[in-house]
Amino acid sequence: METQEITEKRLLAEIEALRAQYSDTQDLYREVCVILFFRHGITPTANKLYQLVRKGSMSAPADALNRFWETLREKSRLRIEHPDLPETLRDAAGEMVGALWQRAQSEAKSTLSTLQEESEASVQAAQSAAEDALQKQKAAEAALDSARQDGLGLQQQVNELQAGLARAQGELAAQQRQIDLSIAQRQELQQALSTARDQFTRELEQQRTASTAAEERHAADTKRMLLDIDRERVQSTKIQKELEQSRRTLSEQVEEHRRQVAERQTQVEALRHRNGELDGIVVELRAQRDQIGREIDSLRRGLLVFSAISDGTKS
Repeated sequence: METQEITEKRLLAEIEALRAQYSDTQDLYREVCVILFFRHGITPTANKLYQLVRKGSMSAPADALNRFWETLREKSRLRIEHPDLPETLRDAAGEMVGALWQRAQSEAKSTLSTLQEESEASVQAAQSAAEDALQKQKAAEAALDSARQDGLGLQQQVNELQAGLARAQGELAAQQRQIDLSIAQRQELQQALSTARDQFTRELEQQRTASTAAEERHAADTKRMLLDIDRERVQSTKIQKELEQSRRTLSEQVEEHRRQVAERQTQVEALRHRNGELDGIVVELRAQRDQIGREIDSLRRGLLVFSAISDGTKS
């Protein structure tokens, strides 16, 4: 696992170095293919290339990989120039030699990779052992320095401990006095709390009794008020009925009064008419009376004349 991490770090460092040398994307991907395949024995893929380089589009590593394999196939074909061999045989012989060369190269790569891994493992183990030895040496030196410092400061620590013990005893006595005082205060507080609790209980009972009495009074007042309201409602209904009856009676009386007034007006008109008739009769009777008076006066005068004549005759 550690060897793989070292190889990964080395590969990334080499790719960073190639970035400074190749600005063209395709050239950079091609050189990364070469490093992966020939130096580290890793078969390049488009995804692997893009994860390592991360430049250009997703099709850029695929195009570069195709050209890499095409170039590799062309270089692996060895042409055997011999005038007596047919062309097909020359091609077959060239491909066979190329295949042998590739196999030999693969075997060499495998051996080289194994040697590199073993070498890196040995170097890593040696580095780990050296680091462990260095850490042990540092720890021993630190322990020695600590022991020296401990030896020099031991007496001072003893003196400080004795002084601290004396201070602690004094503080303990002060704390004991504080504890005794706290216990006394606690007892006083408990007594006050008990007294307050009893007083609160009595006051609560008094309040409960007063609340019960108030509730009873409220219930009685409410009941009395409801009865009063009911009586008032009944009285109001009765008054409303009496008022309605009075209204009807008054209406009837008004109607009767109107009828009587109309009758009286009729009677007055009749009396006026009769009075007019009587006035005419009175006038007529007065005329008759005057006429009769005049006739009586005439008769009186006639009687006086007749009497005078009679007296003259007798004489």
